[in-house]
Amino acid sequence: MTVVAENNNNDQQNKQQPKQPSPPPSTPSVSQSNLQSPQQAQPPLHPPQRKISTSSGAKPFPIRGDRTTTYVNIPHVIAMVGLPARGKTYIGKKLTRYMNWIGIKTRVFNVGEYRRQATKLYRNHDFFRPDNKDAQVIRSQCALAALKDMCMWLEDGNGELAVYDATNTTFERRELINEFVVEKYGFKLFFVESYCNDPQIIEANVKEVKVHSPDYRDMSQDEALRDFMVRISHYEQVYEPLCEEREKQLSFMRIFNAGERVLVHRHEGHIQSRVVYYLMNIHITPRSIYLTRHGESVYNLLGRIGGDAELSERGWEYSRALAQYIHEQAIPRLRVWTSQLKRTCQTSELIQAPQERWKALNEIDAGICEEMTYEEIQQKYPEEFALRDQNKFHYRYPKGESYEDLVARLEPVIMELERQENVLVVAHQAVIRCLLAYFLDKPQEELPYLKVPLHTIMKLTPVAYGCELEEIKVPIPAVNTHREKPMNCLLNRDPLEALHTVPEHL
Repeated sequence: MTVVAENNNNDQQNKQQPKQPSPPPSTPSVSQSNLQSPQQAQPPLHPPQRKISTSSGAKPFPIRGDRTTTYVNIPHVIAMVGLPARGKTYIGKKLTRYMNWIGIKTRVFNVGEYRRQATKLYRNHDFFRPDNKDAQVIRSQCALAALKDMCMWLEDGNGELAVYDATNTTFERRELINEFVVEKYGFKLFFVESYCNDPQIIEANVKEVKVHSPDYRDMSQDEALRDFMVRISHYEQVYEPLCEEREKQLSFMRIFNAGERVLVHRHEGHIQSRVVYYLMNIHITPRSIYLTRHGESVYNLLGRIGGDAELSERGWEYSRALAQYIHEQAIPRLRVWTSQLKRTCQTSELIQAPQERWKALNEIDAGICEEMTYEEIQQKYPEEFALRDQNKFHYRYPKGESYEDLVARLEPVIMELERQENVLVVAHQAVIRCLLAYFLDKPQEELPYLKVPLHTIMKLTPVAYGCELEEIKVPIPAVNTHREKPMNCLLNRDPLEALHTVPEHL
């Protein structure tokens, strides 16, 4: 990837491309994660020839739970630019999912959906001819309606960032957006253009997404493909890419051929910097991400949370089964990431692939409740137990972490996952809940209750606008560690009500 950055702000002048990871070695090894600062190395696990290093999981951004002020002081608009089938909607939806995951309330406003509501019946590409004046009026009205709805949504305090998903292919249209968003409402505006002249990328996008659009519900795939290619040609007649000279007052980034090269012009502020950094890391290479918890641990059997327990006998059995499954899949260029805790390292030690140990993948820190059972927490800290049930995502264990803190800790992991190809992550219940919430676009109120059973492999495969999830259950028994939210979360509840949803254990 080539990165060209232009900025008039002193604190942004030296923004560079993130360091690319080195190619995996030919023999199994464990390397230092390049997003982490090193800590003292742990003793090697079996097999003895494997070198193991550790990483601290340093957080590049403030923990969200520590914020006492508004996260986004001025609402932001990200306006997409580009011809059809260039990945604008893919970028917009992916960026929205990321921003919502890190706690910035974001929504996409897609002009195509407004147009479909206004016209109801799409006939053919003639609707998009530059000389079709009647259709041009409808399209302009739809674009303006989406723009107004978006700005009202932000002005009413419903959100902090909005993505305006449209072609916006002319200087005139972008000037209108700037006047509306910046001059009328006083919001921040950042354009993101996806420029692509690679015929293979364009063809793949058209076949995977566009021919399945509601516009082509009543057409054959071949007919839809021909119509859509003519539609693109209509846009090409009037297409004016973002220009550093003519539009030098605007803030924007241009992404060439799905990330082959990136140009950044006058980006300003924290939000735009995060948008740029995130979009510089995503790619469209086909791959799968495998998530699994460690094998059953001794503490799982006893119903104790946290700690650094070793695997149970059944946990070791899962370790062998997992290695066998990965071997049979013959996954190309697979990398294995684990936490630094013994139970994940033991679970992965038989897998023949390069491995990394991330402190950022360690289980949520339960603070004063570490290594306790839920019954012991209810007996010793009944108020804390109830407070966590009332708001599990935001609740922070005394001297420990909240799920909100954990999301912030995992942000470097997500960034690096977006850059990688095939990865197996062996981690913990709370950690995998956070990762699943990102990939499956789950809201924060659902996140702490996502089911992540032991001895189950979760395969995530990116598709057009999201991820497909496949669960592979390994037939090795394990205890259930999932606790549903109880009906009664009051501070003065009966202990039996508090413990009603605690799973059975020894």
